[in-house]
Amino acid sequence: MRAVVQRVKRASVRVDGRLVGEIGAGLLVLAGVASNDTAESVEWMAEKVVSLRVFDDEQGKMNRTLAESGGAILCVSQFTLLGDCRKGRRPSYDRAAPPEAAKSIYELLVAALRARGARVETGVFRAMMDIELVNDGPVTLLLDSEKLF
Repeated sequence: MRAVVQRVKRASVRVDGRLVGEIGAGLLVLAGVASNDTAESVEWMAEKVVSLRVFDDEQGKMNRTLAESGGAILCVSQFTLLGDCRKGRRPSYDRAAPPEAAKSIYELLVAALRARGARVETGVFRAMMDIELVNDGPVTLLLDSEKLF
């Protein structure tokens, strides 16, 4: 599983012009599901996201977690994160999980984030989405569970 995590002042997602998810301060998590992802990679990703110390403390140092900051998560599925651009001009998505499997793993991720106490808003799986965000910092991190297993 691969995720781009951005600290945001606010973020929202719309489908066909309709607001489907919105948060104030917190994290925008763009999550790509690989064909070899398991419950173990989901648990690792969820724990990593909620434990990241990327919010400022009283001294202005990134020393607080999502829970300590009172923030929320907007989690959006994004299979293009698994795109391989090493050859040619068109990305290959061979590593991405098929839609049915990806949806199950993505839903496990959302549930795992919520189980850890995070308020989580989502997009709509497989929909064309318009995502708006105000990046705070900017703080943007790339997490990849495959690098660990």
